[in-house]
Amino acid sequence: MIELIILDVDGTLTDGKIIYTNSGEEIKNFDVKDGLAIASWNKILSKKSAIITGRRSKLVEKRANELSITHLYQGVHDKDKVIDDILKKEGLTWENVAAIGDDLNDLKMLKKAALSFCPNDANEYIKKYVNIVTTKNGGNGAVRQMIEYICKDDGLLEEFYTVWG
Repeated sequence: MIELIILDVDGTLTDGKIIYTNSGEEIKNFDVKDGLAIASWNKILSKKSAIITGRRSKLVEKRANELSITHLYQGVHDKDKVIDDILKKEGLTWENVAAIGDDLNDLKMLKKAALSFCPNDANEYIKKYVNIVTTKNGGNGAVRQMIEYICKDDGLLEEFYTVWG
């Protein structure tokens, strides 16, 4: 059973665009539907989540806090090592992991995860190595599709859908 979801940021939780204002501030687009699904996964289903990203951003930290993300690691070059550390802390194995990523720096983690996903607009090479390519693009509901798929696969979909009302 999947207990931990690993989320990449740029191109997965966002559309992959990085916008800078004239004052040098960074802007990212996050999908509210992805956010509700992640919040439900964490709070209601009592599952674990991790954001692991190669870049650093205050916006990502803010979003992770809003969604009660269990683990946040930024500026990471070796995602596998970080995931191994998380698994030790949580008493889990790679068999309990689902991951979503969109580009070459996610490949090792996607190959190791029990269940791997990529957004529809992911790098074509990555698509060859994942279990599921979502029909949604990064930053536009791909993470929501991932979570719904896992919930359906684990028999939690009805609980997921009815949790808020």
